[in-house]
Amino acid sequence: MLFGGEKMSISILEACRKRKRRPKIYGFHTFADSGCPISPAGPFRDNVRMFLRECAQLEDYNLDGMPIWCTLLVHETLSFVVPLYTIEEDVRSSNQRSCDQCRSTGWSKHFLSKRKYHVIIPIDGDWNRPLEVGVFDLHTHLLHGLIHSNGFGHLLCISGIEGGSKYLSGREIMDLWDRICTNLRVRKITVEDVSKKKSMDLRLLHGVAYGHPWFGRWGYKFSRGSFGVTEQNYNRAIEILSSLELDTIVRDFSGTDQCREIKQIFRCYRDMSETQLITLRDILRFMLTVKSCASIRKKSVMATAATPPYTSKPSPRMALRKKSLMKDKSTKCRRFSTVIATMDSRWSRKRLESAAEVIVNALKENNAKNIGHGGMSRQDVRDAARMHIGDTGLLDYVLKAMHNVIVESHIVHRSVNPTTRLLEYTIQELNKGVEVNESEQEVLEEPLPSGPLEHGTDVYREIAYLYVNVLLNYPAESGLVSLASQAVLDSKHFVKDWPFRDEAEQLLTYVCQVMPSFLDVEAKLTWKLAPGELVMVPLHATLLELKRRAEFALQDTYCIMENLVITEVENMEEMEDEEVLFGVIESGSEVWFRGTGIDPESELRFEGGDDSWLVKCECGAEDDDGERMVACDICEVWQHTRCHGIEDSEIVPPLFVCQGCCTSLAPLRTESTLKFESIEDHLLLPPAMEFGAELTFMEHYIDQ
Repeated sequence: MLFGGEKMSISILEACRKRKRRPKIYGFHTFADSGCPISPAGPFRDNVRMFLRECAQLEDYNLDGMPIWCTLLVHETLSFVVPLYTIEEDVRSSNQRSCDQCRSTGWSKHFLSKRKYHVIIPIDGDWNRPLEVGVFDLHTHLLHGLIHSNGFGHLLCISGIEGGSKYLSGREIMDLWDRICTNLRVRKITVEDVSKKKSMDLRLLHGVAYGHPWFGRWGYKFSRGSFGVTEQNYNRAIEILSSLELDTIVRDFSGTDQCREIKQIFRCYRDMSETQLITLRDILRFMLTVKSCASIRKKSVMATAATPPYTSKPSPRMALRKKSLMKDKSTKCRRFSTVIATMDSRWSRKRLESAAEVIVNALKENNAKNIGHGGMSRQDVRDAARMHIGDTGLLDYVLKAMHNVIVESHIVHRSVNPTTRLLEYTIQELNKGVEVNESEQEVLEEPLPSGPLEHGTDVYREIAYLYVNVLLNYPAESGLVSLASQAVLDSKHFVKDWPFRDEAEQLLTYVCQVMPSFLDVEAKLTWKLAPGELVMVPLHATLLELKRRAEFALQDTYCIMENLVITEVENMEEMEDEEVLFGVIESGSEVWFRGTGIDPESELRFEGGDDSWLVKCECGAEDDDGERMVACDICEVWQHTRCHGIEDSEIVPPLFVCQGCCTSLAPLRTESTLKFESIEDHLLLPPAMEFGAELTFMEHYIDQ
């Protein structure tokens, strides 16, 4: 009998032998453990190069000039091979130089790194196919991480069994990603947690059950909240929700239609538990444990019956043959409504479809002007659509999904212009020559629980029942629970920090930061300086050697410092270049340099781009948090649409004036303002109360 793993390994060896290459295959669950296969001790910019040199093989094709490396990982239990791709993107030649994730996570003013490293595991069905242009825009990857060359990065996508994989769980993939980050000594990684399960936001469900989001198992903590939510607000909200006593919940629901069902759920799982269940956290954690045990039993049964996949690296000849066969087939398209149904978006379905219609209208206008010839670049489409939609995040999200999709009676295509090497969008009328993939039915979210429940048999259905009724629709008059739930839902950005490790005994390590000279850009840098770079020198290195190594490290990492010349070190002005550092400055210290050669007018300065957005919303937000915003047409200050009562499904009005400008132009009290003030008077709330203070008041209000 020939097992799948053996057959797969033979195929890989044969493919690599034809290419005169010896494959490197590592264990999926041990790869990137300490010392397996490497133990890099330097900064990330050096460690990632060692990783690619020692643990990956360069592919014989590239993505629009970007080199691709592949690392083969074999699953030790089921004996299938998973391709782990690493793609190096040169920011200076990239079509997308700025980083949207840095902008929304508070790193807008980090200096623009020269390189981005994309770590990708495609969806199962694409393991035997070469990567194609547009791979960065796909939302179907099992793993997609992006790390800037300075060691700061973002986890963009992770999907396991729930996301469509037949073989890998989200926890296995997340373990691998965490080991890679630890091994390569990244500095900080962020994640925007918008994950859901059966219509439930996991950041709320797991926050109440465990005190942290699902990513918290790997050390990810609160980074920043949207709509002015602070870490203190977030922690207080988690505390309020998790400490709700079950008996109190039953009492507060008395007289409602849900009371009987909630009491039966509580009684069922209290009887099942060997320990006493008192709070909402207790019962949710127990229910999730029961569900987890049931899932493990189910997977063990499936594993004995399932045949592991036979995967191997495709030979170039086979890849070309597959491509030629694909060209012979008619183009398959999907309706945009089907595409967005499988996407986990913070925008409503109606809002996404509305944005798609605006983009299609822009393409139709371009066709009319150019008599049906020529496409529009991504930037041109985006600019045209911004005339009608101010939310650039929404536009970027929709543009990523628009490839061979049908919107109304038109098909939108996306391809790379061979001359300009830019992504272009084209449009055509829907006709009989195009095959519509109707077999892929729309994947809608599972409906909310309704009707009588058979308690103890469908745990997730009962969890969803408590989620919807207790966390989202609590009946208490004060609204404290709803307020706390909204604060948790508005906290999407989490971060993991890998602390600095000064372990090398024969090396001195310093965190090097540039203080721009007064003749350069110091007057222009009024914001907080970006984090410094790690630089290592021998134990008996001189001051001059530190200057040169720091100079090289900064030149190698940041675009704006490509011509940097370090002139002096702060607090060491009296020290000669030939003097030894040992005993003068302790290893691990922060060292500040002054230098010249920084171009203040460079377009390649910051990760957030050159746009100077002034954000000041009534919720307290003073920076872009990734949520939908609109700019006042008078003061040009950006504010959240939600904070001004504009729903996500609504189009932003063509003329928007904020409350402050309205007051300065016509300081008359409107009827709506009077109504709002009367509500505040009733609750005895001050006119402008921050979230934390409001929670404290409302908690006191309930006790009364």
